[in-house]
Amino acid sequence: IQMRDKEMSDKKFYSVAEELADYCWGCGVNFIVNDRVDIALISGADGVHLGQDDMPVKDVRGFVPQDFIIGVSVSSVEEVQKAEKDGADYVAVSPVFDTTSKNDAGAGLGLEILKEIHQSTFLPVVAIGGINVDNIGTVVKTGVDGAAVISAAVAQNDICEATARLKRQIIEARGCWSQPDDQFGML
Repeated sequence: IQMRDKEMSDKKFYSVAEELADYCWGCGVNFIVNDRVDIALISGADGVHLGQDDMPVKDVRGFVPQDFIIGVSVSSVEEVQKAEKDGADYVAVSPVFDTTSKNDAGAGLGLEILKEIHQSTFLPVVAIGGINVDNIGTVVKTGVDGAAVISAAVAQNDICEATARLKRQIIEARGCWSQPDDQFGML
């Protein structure tokens, strides 16, 4: 679970992050805070997800616990190579498709760039941006390790049914059931 909010006050953000960290811990699910290393650390989150304009991964890696997860948004092979060198634990390719969930995301990179980035790294790769029940199968077929969604789940009338439909599409695209086998619990 990743917490992302650009408008919440620091106090409220911390309060919600602390609550989510406790909840995720109780469910055995990793909790990642977007952008805010300080809140990730003091809330008990498992890690932080950084953008290209956030604190550099190598600097964050220098003061966080060894098992603290650091993810980085990337949009090119060069950014992936830097993330690897600097100590990232995973990368998120963003945006794969055009999205309305994030105003500053830019145009979708497409499946070919996603596949190229995935093939260029040993790090787990998560696809983000504009992913929905209609295109998640094509995303999975690129070989990526995971896909992140917002509106495809939480903006639906029935979140549980929407999530189940996404999961069915992932299983169908993979051709079999696959249990998460890494620290990120990715499908």
